[in-house]
Amino acid sequence: MRVEYGGTPFGSGEDTDLDETWLAGGWEPLLRHWIEQATAVGIAEPNAMVLATVALTDAGPRPVARTVLCKGLSPDGVTFYTNYDSAKGTQLAADPFAAATFVWPALGRQVHVRGAVELVPAETTAVYWRSRPRDSQLGAWASRQSRPIGSRAELDRILAEATARFADVDEIPVPPHWGGYLLRPDEVEFWQGRRSRLHNRIRVSVESDGMKVQRLQP
Repeated sequence: MRVEYGGTPFGSGEDTDLDETWLAGGWEPLLRHWIEQATAVGIAEPNAMVLATVALTDAGPRPVARTVLCKGLSPDGVTFYTNYDSAKGTQLAADPFAAATFVWPALGRQVHVRGAVELVPAETTAVYWRSRPRDSQLGAWASRQSRPIGSRAELDRILAEATARFADVDEIPVPPHWGGYLLRPDEVEFWQGRRSRLHNRIRVSVESDGMKVQRLQP
């Protein structure tokens, strides 16, 4: 189960190298470009990222990871939405730092984003909420995310109750327990697979007076 990286997966002869000069404009334009290229070659949900948080338990801090969708990208960071009372929400409330990894195996690429997390303004959440399908809005009202439930039938019943509750409402309001988070990176690492396992790794450190770009050994 070994893959040899390298080559030109875009079919246009484009070099799949990774150079420090590509980060001259900051980390965000290159991450956006890589997401766009992943979209162009047909990768499903190219904005998916593995989000890692820290659970503070009686036995000490424990890492927890799951996949979420990046729903906003700007020079400030990456944005995702969830239930504030979910496992990730309660973990971020207790320890507001996280790491996220975008991975596109077909392109031999990864990007790691690490930093502090903060709530986005309510206005930002409201704009995104209005773009969600009605069924997704109802699901956010129905689900007490991460909490145990007795059966699928019980979950379906709760959804039916939420559907009836808002049957005569044209615009379903944002639940008070739901909204967006901004992961504001202090470090972003780009990884491009290369032959012989001599992969390219470039780390961008976001500092108060600018940024520092360093090549790392694979």
